[in-house]
Amino acid sequence: MEPSVGPPFFHPSTLVRTAMRESVERLWPELQWISDDELREQVTRTWMVAMERSPLEPQDLEQIPFTLLIPDCPATFMEHKRCVVHIARRSAEAMDEFLGRALPIDLDVVIAGAILADVGKVLEYERVDGVAVQSARGQALRHPFTGVAVAMECGVPDAVCHIIATHAGEGNMVKRSTEAWIVHHADFMSYEPFKTLKK
Repeated sequence: MEPSVGPPFFHPSTLVRTAMRESVERLWPELQWISDDELREQVTRTWMVAMERSPLEPQDLEQIPFTLLIPDCPATFMEHKRCVVHIARRSAEAMDEFLGRALPIDLDVVIAGAILADVGKVLEYERVDGVAVQSARGQALRHPFTGVAVAMECGVPDAVCHIIATHAGEGNMVKRSTEAWIVHHADFMSYEPFKTLKK
């Protein structure tokens, strides 16, 4: 008997994973800046896993505020995060141009770290009646901790996990790498001014 010919069978979970990958790649066109294929896949998978475990949907990231520490924060999560990635990349390129002989910088590590720095926030936030609030998990574990946990699970190298761990205030207690300093300052450059913004 001839085998039947038809479209390949897709398990529902395969379709869900494909849709999540497409959502992550749509949110993060900057993934294509990572030249190392394996690292790009690890970063993509980290975002996929985090979103699968999050009470949020991918489209929520384009609506929720990037921080709950600023009342009525006028910038969204993705506006802030993509800005951080762009600042970090341009800063690393300028530093490499002028200081590269004395200060080696791994651009892939900078970009990957900037994209992943706040991945744990999708486990720290939830929406109640359409409003972003801190989840019970977020009250127990800040995003640098949950972000590192998911990234390590997805095989992200230690140099990038170090950036996730040290990009916020927690990093003030340890010695940051050059790449971590770049992401840290890119993050705070696009956060601190909002604290003094006139309403």
